[in-house]
Amino acid sequence: MAHFTRKALRGSGFGVAAAALLMGCSAPSQKAETPATQASAIAEPANDGSAKRLRVLTEAQYLNTLAHVFGPDVKTEPHFPPAQRYDGLLALGSARGGVGGAQLELYQKAAVVVAGLITNPERRGYLMPCKPADEKAADRACANQFLAYTGRLLSRGALTPTEIAGFTETASTSAASLKDFYAGLGIALEAMLVSPKILFVAERAEPDPKAPGQMRLDAVSLATRLSLFLWNAAPDDAVLKAAESGEILTPKGRARVVNMMLASPRIETGMRAFFDDMFAFDDFSTLAKDPKIYPAFTGVTAQDAREETLRTVIDHLITKNGDYRDLFTTRETFISPALAAMYKLPAPPNWTPYTFPEGAPRSGILTQISFLAVHSHPGRSSPTLRGKALREILLCQPVPSPPPNVDFSAVENPNSPIKTARERINIHQKNPACAGCHKIMDPMGLALENFDSVGRYRDTEKGEKIDASGTLDGKPFQDVVGLGKVLHDHPSLTSCLVKRAYSYSTGQPTKPSDKEKLEFINARFAASGYKLPDLLRTITLSNAFSRIIETPAPAKTASADVAGATAK
Repeated sequence: MAHFTRKALRGSGFGVAAAALLMGCSAPSQKAETPATQASAIAEPANDGSAKRLRVLTEAQYLNTLAHVFGPDVKTEPHFPPAQRYDGLLALGSARGGVGGAQLELYQKAAVVVAGLITNPERRGYLMPCKPADEKAADRACANQFLAYTGRLLSRGALTPTEIAGFTETASTSAASLKDFYAGLGIALEAMLVSPKILFVAERAEPDPKAPGQMRLDAVSLATRLSLFLWNAAPDDAVLKAAESGEILTPKGRARVVNMMLASPRIETGMRAFFDDMFAFDDFSTLAKDPKIYPAFTGVTAQDAREETLRTVIDHLITKNGDYRDLFTTRETFISPALAAMYKLPAPPNWTPYTFPEGAPRSGILTQISFLAVHSHPGRSSPTLRGKALREILLCQPVPSPPPNVDFSAVENPNSPIKTARERINIHQKNPACAGCHKIMDPMGLALENFDSVGRYRDTEKGEKIDASGTLDGKPFQDVVGLGKVLHDHPSLTSCLVKRAYSYSTGQPTKPSDKEKLEFINARFAASGYKLPDLLRTITLSNAFSRIIETPAPAKTASADVAGATAK
């Protein structure tokens, strides 16, 4: 089989503020990253854009596309290798790796399963646009009709006559040899499902007639970028028609398409994928707890904890169109039978909405089991891991790894006379090599010490009353509820979401030169009341989303790799 590779897309790394934090580990300033609070305060940069990208479809995008084209009951489990996280997102890693023979085999196995399901007698009637004249012989006209229609949706745009003819020839030759029209069609569909045009997203640019000297994404590339961002799947027939007619390239047409996509139920799938990535929930795949200490925490508990937070996010931000900041103070959530035991609540028969009462220690998604369990050790909680995660994931402030040769024995000794996490943390504060970084992590993490490694509430640790007070960048709080309120008003909370959403949408990390465009998006987000649909609309209708800044091509481009793989 062919070996597909592509060049890594190069990003410039973190911004100036993040770099300063990396170097000094001093407490970051509370100063807002964008001075504007109203949309009118900052104009959209006129000559802005992003680079073209080439990436491989993620497993979820591949499966979502199959479900949209063939129906939700057409399922397969390819288990593609995950991308490497880059600048906080797996979505950026998908544009920096390659597809080797082992991974291509997984695609091949998935294609075989899907082709078998599509040509199964139970599905032929409603998936096939035509019937062959003889099921035991080739029928070029019927095969061509099916492959052209299906190929357009799977490939995110119409196939060329040469491409359709090639797949039709495969179907006809195989059908004649096997004396089975559907078996031959299945072989052609298998070939289509592992073709580079489907597996790879290769964006194309063209001159912008309304902006001489500038480039823009062509219509199909723009439709694909929109759909992968908002729906986490290839564009459907309606979006492709808007691209093929050229409507999507007009301001009014693009606005209509974006509003249509935001109103679709598929927006929930797309935003679940984005927040699952932003919150680094792929860590659930390796989450393990000591069964002797936490026998009630099972694989089902972990799965439901992840689902609880995603349901809360979608309900609050999409269904109710709420303020993003309120995710960190809301008492509304969803409870499953497995989670009810952890929260010490009566078990409902299935997933059900639940609101923690005023005065309860649960407030905001930081007090949900997902965040608490993922950012803890297998046998105990960790203020440092939780504080680090809060800094990096929610505030976009990277924290460096510990220096080499640090002695952790005092804090990891299970027989230590030290009783509480706060006492253990004080040991770090006395070590000059550790104090700087721990100062920006531990005060927040200590606010979550009322929750053990699996997220159960507790008042004491080893008989000692837990002190959950602390500060976040100079703002004091008394407990985790207070932390949520301080976090709610932290300017980096919303600017971090903007940064992640923009990076996710374009497939590339932000850089210092993006400051102006991020300020514009931040200002519009603030003016909307921090509503997610408005943020998505601002990003997708911006110049930065559709215009292309050409970068010098490397000696061997990613496009050349795909072309070479296609030729093999």
